[in-house]
Amino acid sequence: MSTKLKYILKRFLIWKYQHISDKQFVRIASAIIGLLAGLGAVLLKNLTHFIQHLLESEFIKDIHVAFYFIFPLIGLFLVRMVKKYVIKKKVGHGIPSTLFAISKLKGIMPRHQMWSSILTAPLTVGFGGSVGLEGPTVATGAALGSNFARLMHVNQTTRTLLIGAAAAGAMSSIFKAPIAAIIFAVEIFSLELTMVSMIPLLLASITAVLTSYFFFGDDVLLHFNIEDKFHLNDVLFYILLGVFSATTSIYFSKVYFKIGAFFRDFKGAHKRLLFGGISLGIMVFLIPPLFGEGYSTINNVLKGNIIPIVTNNIFHIEPDNFLIITALLIGLVTFKVVATSLTFGAGGVGGVFAPTLFTGSITGYIFASIINHSQIFGHQLSSTNFAMVGMAGLMAGILQAPLTAIFLIAELTGGYELFIPLMIVSSISYLITKHYIPHNIYASELAKKGQLITHDKDKNVLMLMDIDKVIETNFIVLKPEMTLGEIVNNAVAKSSRNHFPVVSSENEFLGVITLDDIRSIMFNTKLYEKQKVLDLMHSVPDIINYDKDSMEVIMNKFKTTVAWNLPVIKDGKYYGFISKSRLLTAYRRKLIHVTA
Repeated sequence: MSTKLKYILKRFLIWKYQHISDKQFVRIASAIIGLLAGLGAVLLKNLTHFIQHLLESEFIKDIHVAFYFIFPLIGLFLVRMVKKYVIKKKVGHGIPSTLFAISKLKGIMPRHQMWSSILTAPLTVGFGGSVGLEGPTVATGAALGSNFARLMHVNQTTRTLLIGAAAAGAMSSIFKAPIAAIIFAVEIFSLELTMVSMIPLLLASITAVLTSYFFFGDDVLLHFNIEDKFHLNDVLFYILLGVFSATTSIYFSKVYFKIGAFFRDFKGAHKRLLFGGISLGIMVFLIPPLFGEGYSTINNVLKGNIIPIVTNNIFHIEPDNFLIITALLIGLVTFKVVATSLTFGAGGVGGVFAPTLFTGSITGYIFASIINHSQIFGHQLSSTNFAMVGMAGLMAGILQAPLTAIFLIAELTGGYELFIPLMIVSSISYLITKHYIPHNIYASELAKKGQLITHDKDKNVLMLMDIDKVIETNFIVLKPEMTLGEIVNNAVAKSSRNHFPVVSSENEFLGVITLDDIRSIMFNTKLYEKQKVLDLMHSVPDIINYDKDSMEVIMNKFKTTVAWNLPVIKDGKYYGFISKSRLLTAYRRKLIHVTA
């Protein structure tokens, strides 16, 4: 930033402090961030459509089908080049990287995240990567919110709120569903839903959706009109759809995690690129509906028009009976998850929101078709309604955001005729999936490391605490061969502490000696040469591992051992001590800060 710009910013900040209250500024900032997030969403979508338009132009129209095999690999290769030579920094998955920034980086997101997804996500999706744009859009908006907050020198709590506002703005702009966008920010980013947070979220969501209307008019991603109303006789089938959706959600999550772990074992990004890109290309060539986000397929399912879907393959299979159609649709659900996972594994940038809607719509349609065809119950279901509600079921299961699922689909349908079915399916799918998959796709890795922000205030406070700020290192260390006289003259006399760590010549922790251990003999000079540290030291009830133990684990160690001081080991060496009093004081300060 130039000197002149710094001067202007400084003058503005001074003026802000003098004339605008914090509450007013947060509201103004939320509206601005909503606008920025909306513009980011528009830019991402238009760049992707531009790439897709080029690939479908007259220049390569005649060989377009043959090039299905190579397009995804080309896109992934371009993404790799952009990451390596343009961005030159790691581009994390959108929403997980945002969650990590909130939980461990005090809401500070790297500046390159404001534009890195804008360059990489359209290349991934535009060339056929089987992922969505929602995650990168949210990450772009969140990075804009974070860096705007840094520029304005706001505190961590306000910065986190503005990140949530940006996420709400991004979702509002994508789906034109402002209420669902607010709930999404609350559910996924674990924001506290109070009047303090509600107004900024609302303002960001409104400005973002207005931005979307300005650029796209009335055009929406999902086209659906309710033609068949909800009937009480359908309740049993919606309950069964909830179970069916949960089964698909569990399959989706487990396959996603397993393929992700498989790619992490690859040594070298070029190997991941080649294997993932070629595998994805083969899959897309054999099953063209897997190409890109898949919203055209979703819209066909919502219209009940599945013939273009099941006939769009190189085998030209004619769907002349129910079993073939069902098998082809089940194949789409099965392989969409694999295609999405391959895209990520090969280095693509995108999100799982669109694949979730894709699998959800087909899952609901398959369920209704099977019931209608079997005629066991003698009941005809609306396949389009079940397709729409199926999307909510998969969102509630895979993303573990049932309220977002309910309100998003309700807003997209233009009414609340399906509200009861949405509630039934979403709640059942969420509860069953949650039992088998504790954390959603966004949060799983962070949860394993104890770095996930949740609605549990106690856990959040512990996670946000910095272990380095509670470790004390000003202790005089003792060696096993030292005598009592050396302890008294070189340690006790020179330290205000009442306990002394015993370490080896290689600084390995061996035990501890406290003042109470030597109080009865410390003035007996006859024992000064006879008593050794090795004879006087004792073990400790537990040890804190700097590299592995989270603050929650540390707090539990103090609780179970009833100790007032515990040693800290770092890289296998003695590092310092943590006292219970210092830990509780730091906890109280952080609690006040977080809940302010």
